[in-house]
Amino acid sequence: MNNVSLWTYEAVQQLKELAKEGMPASVISLKLKRPITEVRAKLAELGITPATEEQ
Repeated sequence: MNNVSLWTYEAVQQLKELAKEGMPASVISLKLKRPITEVRAKLAELGITPATEEQ
């Protein structure tokens, strides 16, 4: 079994809400306590483009 954790309905809803609020993937990753690669992959799977990272 791989190390990728499953996305619950609640986690996906929270991901969508944070993305809608304009949070970048790095911040969403911290808030959901998930690796940024998982967050980016799930956003891509959902067809959601995250906000750009602040410089």
